Amino acid sequence: MGLAAVFLLAALLTWAARGYALRRNLFDQPGERRSHKVATPRGGGIAIVVSQLMAYAVIGVVRDELAGVLMAFSTGLLLVAGIGWWDDHRPLSARLRLCVHVVAGALLGMLVWQASGDAFKAFFSALLAIGLINVWNFMDGINGLATTQAILAATAFALLLPMPHAGIALLLATGCLGFLPFNFPKARIFMGDVGSGALGYLLAGLVALGITVTDIAWPIWLVPLTAFLVDSGFTLLARMRRGERWMEAHTQHLYQAYVKRGRSHAAVTLDYALFSVAGLTLCAASGELPPVWGSMVALAWAVIGFCIWYMLRNRIVR
Repeated sequence: MGLAAVFLLAALLTWAARGYALRRNLFDQPGERRSHKVATPRGGGIAIVVSQLMAYAVIGVVRDELAGVLMAFSTGLLLVAGIGWWDDHRPLSARLRLCVHVVAGALLGMLVWQASGDAFKAFFSALLAIGLINVWNFMDGINGLATTQAILAATAFALLLPMPHAGIALLLATGCLGFLPFNFPKARIFMGDVGSGALGYLLAGLVALGITVTDIAWPIWLVPLTAFLVDSGFTLLARMRRGERWMEAHTQHLYQAYVKRGRSHAAVTLDYALFSVAGLTLCAASGELPPVWGSMVALAWAVIGFCIWYMLRNRIVR
């Protein structure tokens, strides 16, 4: 019943966000650094953010012992979503956005430190939050891609987490499902920075939860994120190696390159989904492995992801 309410709320709020964007003239315009061809309203990701915050509020009331943790995590989410919402209305400097992301990441790290007393886990969680906020922003460039990857990653985390923690992952997947019909296969609204950054932070929160409440090897928690981590990470390294201004918007990610070659948004999104479904299956099969073996499996999957990215990238270049 609770998941159905989250789905309906996210769908209703996405519809409302589209109307708001049309009235306020909030559009992403086509251009050389864009992968779409028509002006499209943006900011629909606010629906996912609100659906999650309201769910956390209800959980905090029902489960008093979780209220403090959820309040702190919600504060970080509000910071990330808030700066993204502001940026969707009036572009802000990259430095200001990064400062807010660092504060939100630090909040997540503090929560992990408080729960585990493990400095490595706390630092890893904070750094991952900052990274995923920006990775999801970089990779949110075609219809449905960022949303479907978040759904699949959250589903994988739900399979790995014990109950009731798995329910938090399902809340995220359900909220994204409420937004998805408005963004895929045809985009009637884009997620915007408010949504892409929030998804990155929410997924980092699920990873932080996983490494805190389970003994599963921490690299396993990165397997569902491999598609985005490989494409964004190695594209960034390639741009830095060429001496380009890597902070500027571009269309050099693998998914963007394929769209420029004429492959449809839907086909590329489904290609990435197929890879991530394989990763999800691997996660489900590896959750019970000893940490050393789990780490080796995750490393092998990362190498496979890189090899696929490198092969496809070279094919496009040629």
